[in-house]
Amino acid sequence: MKKLLVASVLSCAALAGLAFAMPAIALPDAEGMAFIGFGGLIVNRESLAALFTSLKTTFNNAFAAAPSTWQKIAMKVPSTTGQTDYAWLSKFPKMRRWIGEKNVKSLEAAKYTVTNEDWEATVEVDRNDIDDDNLGIYGPQAQMAGESAKQMPDEIVYEVVNGGFTTKCYDGQYFFDTDHPVRQADGSIASVSNRGTKALSVATQAAAMASFGAARTAMRKFKDDEGRPLNITPNILLVPPALEDVANLLMTTDRLEDGKPNPYKGTAEVVVDGRLSSDTAWFLLDTTKPVRPVIYQERKAPVFVQQTDPQADDVFNRRKYKFGAEARAAGGYGFWQLAYGSDGTT
Repeated sequence: MKKLLVASVLSCAALAGLAFAMPAIALPDAEGMAFIGFGGLIVNRESLAALFTSLKTTFNNAFAAAPSTWQKIAMKVPSTTGQTDYAWLSKFPKMRRWIGEKNVKSLEAAKYTVTNEDWEATVEVDRNDIDDDNLGIYGPQAQMAGESAKQMPDEIVYEVVNGGFTTKCYDGQYFFDTDHPVRQADGSIASVSNRGTKALSVATQAAAMASFGAARTAMRKFKDDEGRPLNITPNILLVPPALEDVANLLMTTDRLEDGKPNPYKGTAEVVVDGRLSSDTAWFLLDTTKPVRPVIYQERKAPVFVQQTDPQADDVFNRRKYKFGAEARAAGGYGFWQLAYGSDGTT
């Protein structure tokens, strides 16, 4: 004979935004899977499914609402294997007059690969908290897990930017460096710099020209390995919070602090992110091209995962259920010609 077991309704105060009414659940006596804590919940597969569905909804809502800026500076590259080869970055052909044989660009022997990494954020749910209707503590954790999952690409991308002065890119040089080798039209090799040391400044017109202006001019003069202009269009000024006011003034004010006209007003969009590790470093980027200076490589987008099997070892031995997010992704460098970085030390 079956008994009708009616689950209690979670209070809004207890669930902190995750309140929902548990349905009536009919279970055979023989199953022995339903427990009733005094004044608490019935803990069985159905009630667990309802609970974790609510946690997933909270996670997804927080994921959708979380702010993110990585899309402004990086390109997303889908990955289908454990790592992706970017050897093609060493040769990016431009259209030329077809006279005689086609001029086929071959890939360099040196390769640049980005290996995917595993990412996770996991929360444990104590079975006693379910028994006791003490679930309010898990709503904020589900929200934080959702926000963290949404901002995982930001963590990856800004870690790449922070490492640009000390990490090598496809040409074997540091991404921000003073001696990138570039083949000239006559076959000779020239050293080209996309790295500076000047502090971002609005104190005088001369200081602005020596910092932001010099970076902008250097980028606009970059050429390909056949000596043709790349027509770089710097459009993003990326700064840490410590330089936010200076950057905004440089992009919006008509006159600088010395009273002279500001020739750089409106020339770039200011992007500010607290994940930038230096208070003095700033970056000028061109994100108008199909390829961007930073790569966000995605093997598996962040997804909500859960472990709710009552027979699982963690539940049996430790009375712990789990939920959280998993992903596979990595970051890397695109064309160094599309970026200029200054450590701001002088």
